[in-house]
Amino acid sequence: MSNVFDEDTIVAISTPPGEGGVGIVRLSGNAALPIAAKVFVSSKDKDIEREGQRVFHGHVHDAAGNMLDEVLLHVMRAPHSYTAEDVVEINGHGGMAPLRAILDAVLEQGARLARPGEFTRRAFVNGRIDLSRAEAVIDVVRAQTRAALSAANTASAGMLSRTLYALRDVLIDALAHIEAAVDFPEEDLPELVNDALFERLQDARQRMCALTHTADAGIRYREGVALAIVGKPNTGKSSLFNALLRDARAIVSKQPGTTRDRLEETITLDGVPARLIDTAGMRTTDNEVEAIGVEQARLAAEQAGMILFVVDASLSLSTEDTMLAEHLAALEIPVVLVRNKTDLPAAANDDDHTLPIQCAAVCDVSAKTGDGLRPLEHQLATLLLGESAPAADTPMLFRAHQKDSMRRAAQALQRLLDNKDASPEFLAADVREALAAIGEITGETTSEDVLDRIFASFCIGK
Repeated sequence: MSNVFDEDTIVAISTPPGEGGVGIVRLSGNAALPIAAKVFVSSKDKDIEREGQRVFHGHVHDAAGNMLDEVLLHVMRAPHSYTAEDVVEINGHGGMAPLRAILDAVLEQGARLARPGEFTRRAFVNGRIDLSRAEAVIDVVRAQTRAALSAANTASAGMLSRTLYALRDVLIDALAHIEAAVDFPEEDLPELVNDALFERLQDARQRMCALTHTADAGIRYREGVALAIVGKPNTGKSSLFNALLRDARAIVSKQPGTTRDRLEETITLDGVPARLIDTAGMRTTDNEVEAIGVEQARLAAEQAGMILFVVDASLSLSTEDTMLAEHLAALEIPVVLVRNKTDLPAAANDDDHTLPIQCAAVCDVSAKTGDGLRPLEHQLATLLLGESAPAADTPMLFRAHQKDSMRRAAQALQRLLDNKDASPEFLAADVREALAAIGEITGETTSEDVLDRIFASFCIGK
């Protein structure tokens, strides 16, 4: 893929806003060194454009000669840089005033402010990384758990890319054999489209299906999930919220309707970041403030990735429990029934089976004593990741578009394998379709519009 950025040198602040020990202003492009040389004065009279060293100490000045900051300047020459272009990183003091002043000085000398993700996009366009590795870069930045970080680092290091290119090599080899059979039908050649070729394609299809099955876990690691705790008043929802957090975050009281607002905190379930949402008890009420809280609870349930439906195990199910179960069943969102207060004597009749809802799991807990919390957490993690979740350090798909592309590649090969006796022209079309689908993940066949959307999600300076 050709470099469409040759004319521009871009610059951005690459560290988060706020105060810190060090902040970085990053430049990339053919004019990165000449522009940096115009604003930088070496403390040892070094010429950064000619010297072989990579790190220089000195000061940045504006066009009027005013000293802006004492800095360390790092030079990374093409093609041995992140973008495969000349890159200069100016390390100044980590406050917005000095960094903004350095940025303005560089802009005055002809650099252009970088767009979101433009440094990584240049790395992709210049062949430094493929699209799957480029997308993994932002996953490293945004990782919320160690497992998510490990998975993102695995992809960023190229393990997924190597898996994709291995599949691509199988398809290219198969296409070469099939097209040779098309182009030279009368030649005295060995049979090119044979059982051995179909076996290789069947193996590739199986590997594609296995990769597709990793996507749900990969998406969970990357995006996390919202867990809404719902139930009627006084079932112990806030107590469960506090127990899962291991912190007294929500106010707990025997008085019904204590929770009026929506509380959110993040927990980790086997490496999956889960946004835990405590909601008001769902019931009909004339209290205006509580009614707002009930409506917020309904919205939280409707927008959640999974619902924890809490009932009081010490009491028989009520009409409110049944009506709420009917409402949750209509949402078509996975529901885990949590029978709380198991530290109290159980209800005389066990009538949980009368609830009009199919639950993904049923867990008995005591939010007060902590009994049953670990099994609940394990059950939630299993539901989120699946029974055979891939290890975080194995090749994994992380996005819905990657899953869809891999699914279509496998379907194309399945169509070929189901029609082995078709003419080679049709077989070749199926292989090309599979290749194009994989190319959407690596970036070889990804449209500019899609690339724009992907890199627009990056932060400026990365």
